[in-house]
Amino acid sequence: MTDKPQHLPVEALDDWTTAVCSALAIDRESVDVALLLDLARDVAHGVARPAAPLSAYLAGLAAGRAGGSREDTAAAVATITELAGEWRADDQDS
Repeated sequence: MTDKPQHLPVEALDDWTTAVCSALAIDRESVDVALLLDLARDVAHGVARPAAPLSAYLAGLAAGRAGGSREDTAAAVATITELAGEWRADDQDS
């Protein structure tokens, strides 16, 4: 067993984000953590919990393909958030 914590403490989120951005050569200022956490919350509650990380990935993929700016990310997140707000799993089965 390891001494590493299983979950990231909330106060370490900024350090983690900075480390990941550095490792992936991403400009840290281009990452809006609050926006992405809100996206994950909205999708988890409006669609399903497993859809949250998938949606965050898809938002990043779409933003990257659009140019990768904060604005591109915000546009992708807005599209997914709107879809999640309108989502009804029952409606999608028919």
